[in-house]
Amino acid sequence: MTRLIVEAGPFAFEARFEEAAAPQTCAAFKKAMPFTGQVVHVRWSGEGVWIPLGDRDFGVGYENHTSYPAPGQIILYPGGISETEILLAYGGVHFASKMGQLAGNHFITLTSGLEHLSALGTAVLWKGAHDIRFAFE
Repeated sequence: MTRLIVEAGPFAFEARFEEAAAPQTCAAFKKAMPFTGQVVHVRWSGEGVWIPLGDRDFGVGYENHTSYPAPGQIILYPGGISETEILLAYGGVHFASKMGQLAGNHFITLTSGLEHLSALGTAVLWKGAHDIRFAFE
């Protein structure tokens, strides 16, 4: 079986796609894998890190969307009133931008390494951007 691994800074997390709840988002993201970028700390949303993606279009609408992802949940905001982005919650999050409250598609959940989430968030907050990579192993 192929495992989904999310490497962020010095940490590696096993994860699963939420294919039953967000099939279109999962399929679109898989086409972009391996996916690399940098996470920076959120500005308005609370305890989360995000990958700003500008006007990138994954070709999906809303599905399994939430404004309150739990720690270890990853959401994709498909764009619209704010730029496209991916957000990883490491603590309490109320997903928003300078435009106000947003909702993103919960499409990945981390399944191991959750004890490192707070350390990742703190490192990104105090030390700046960290590399992130989503790949199958």
